[in-house]
Amino acid sequence: MDHGQHCDHLEHEIERFATAVDGARPGTPVPSCPGWSVAHLTEHLGTVHRWAEHLVRVRAPRRIAAEEMDLGQPETSAAWLRSGGQSLVTTLRATDPDAEMWAWGADQHVRFWSRRQLHETMVHRMDAQLARGQAPDAQPSVAADAIDEFLANLGAAAYFSPAVRNLRGHNQRLMFNAIDEHQAWVITLQPDGFEVCRGSGSQEASLSGTALDLLLVLYRRLPPTVPAVTISGDESLVERWLANSALE
Repeated sequence: MDHGQHCDHLEHEIERFATAVDGARPGTPVPSCPGWSVAHLTEHLGTVHRWAEHLVRVRAPRRIAAEEMDLGQPETSAAWLRSGGQSLVTTLRATDPDAEMWAWGADQHVRFWSRRQLHETMVHRMDAQLARGQAPDAQPSVAADAIDEFLANLGAAAYFSPAVRNLRGHNQRLMFNAIDEHQAWVITLQPDGFEVCRGSGSQEASLSGTALDLLLVLYRRLPPTVPAVTISGDESLVERWLANSALE
């Protein structure tokens, strides 16, 4: 997908998230985010949207902390979430996706943010669904893009998710296989970190399922033991990956 498609899907996900939280009690626990309520989830996502919008609008050459911005007082309403989300989408659509700017991932361009914000919003929308006892859903192609984006940026997340530095090894290979989208990713654990390649091949372990189920497992919203996901080979390698790959 390109920048414009990411913006379109992001707009849709913002509305879906707002609808989900609008029908829930603010104090409802979010089981996939231990210790958080629906109010915490809404405040978090609304703040992230406003932070990202500011970064893109000023084409930030460096990271700017939210505390350095005038983001206003956080709220927990669906209306506040929609307002910040629409501002983000408007700014993204009005900005050259190829313009250079700071991003915490590998792609130091505006287009990083349309993709990242789409998938962060989608995962948290599914958190809101789980809080309401609903089954999470996503278009398979969007879920596969979310897996690709997660793996592409995970190595750069070590500065705020330090456990990522534990993802090292001696050339062990782990494959994630999205069977409905016919896409696979192979991770090679090396002494100085890990490398991600698209495609299949020999590996010590693999995790197979639909793109949605794989995404939920990779984001630790579902355990890898769910019946819809199949583990082959060295289960300890899968467990080590999942224990150290959370975005914190």
